Amino acid sequence: MKIQAAVTRKQGDDFQWQDVELAEPGLGEVRVRIVATGVCHTDAVARDLGIAPFPIVLGHEGAGVVEALGAGVSGLAEGDHVVLSFAHCGQCGHCLTGHPTVCDTFNDLNFGGAMDDGSHRLRRDDKALATFFGQSSFASHAVVNARNAVKVDPEVDLALLGPLGCGIQTGAGTVLNRLKPGFGSSLVVYGCGAVGLSAIMAAKIAGCHQVIAVDVHDSRLALAAELGATHTINGQKEETVARVRDITGTGSEYAVETTGVPAVVRQSLQALRPLGVSAIVGVTPEVTLDVHQDLMAEGKSMVGVIEGDSVPRVFIPQLVSYYKDGRFPFDKLVKFYPADQINQAFEDSKQGITVKPVLRISN
Repeated sequence: MKIQAAVTRKQGDDFQWQDVELAEPGLGEVRVRIVATGVCHTDAVARDLGIAPFPIVLGHEGAGVVEALGAGVSGLAEGDHVVLSFAHCGQCGHCLTGHPTVCDTFNDLNFGGAMDDGSHRLRRDDKALATFFGQSSFASHAVVNARNAVKVDPEVDLALLGPLGCGIQTGAGTVLNRLKPGFGSSLVVYGCGAVGLSAIMAAKIAGCHQVIAVDVHDSRLALAAELGATHTINGQKEETVARVRDITGTGSEYAVETTGVPAVVRQSLQALRPLGVSAIVGVTPEVTLDVHQDLMAEGKSMVGVIEGDSVPRVFIPQLVSYYKDGRFPFDKLVKFYPADQINQAFEDSKQGITVKPVLRISN
């Protein structure tokens, strides 16, 4: 069928809405009419750094309505509201033990540009277009593997829910699924974008006594305080490590590092108490550490976390439930943009004007 999609032709190009052809869903796949989709830093990385093939239709935080089912699909029906999350094989040891974020074929399925069987669902001028994260949700419609489509509560505004598929589940899941801080513990979040603010809301749900937000923008620190941070630190105006130690006494038990800035990664380790853990979730270049002073001498740990170590079909409905209960007000991060303002949405995200842009694709 003919659909509209935002095509990126080559590295660094702006997005251009064009007519493309979408194949019918194959075995185990569904077609989804996209209602809205989040704009994520990972899309910008793919566009600007070329981590996936071109030409490509990006977008990986889609939310929509199931329109058609391929053969062999169970658990979903036409008309279901779904959030689209990352692709995973569902068969390897990590998938089968509840860790699909480190699926053996995660990189191939999400960044390789093709579906599970190596074929393509999108074409323009009879040439294949690459798929992103098994969904390519910068489009009016997407064909996805059914296991990547998470059925959600139809009572909740579907347009809000797309970011739960990646950025928001990354922040919240890092806290609730991987770090699992004990009641009354201390946790520092470095960087108050969508991922970091989601981690702050999750730390409040977990019952952390001290939730410390670190950023360089006072407006984001104010929002962090509204969402559950007990203390805020402006890293440009204050000495972060000293302030964390002053607030906590001996350093924080946990940290979530979202910025990907090497100096901040080191701060997240240096501000830990002995046996503390820092979870690195930002795309981070090479970092130079004094392993003895920053890590080993006090038994600290540094762990990488992808997609919040989440099982989307379990975790995303939990986040929706928290939202309905008023405990996870992630809607305060969202600003909606018309689909034709996609390039402006990316620019506003880059400049820090909007925490989480979401494109409205259809009603």
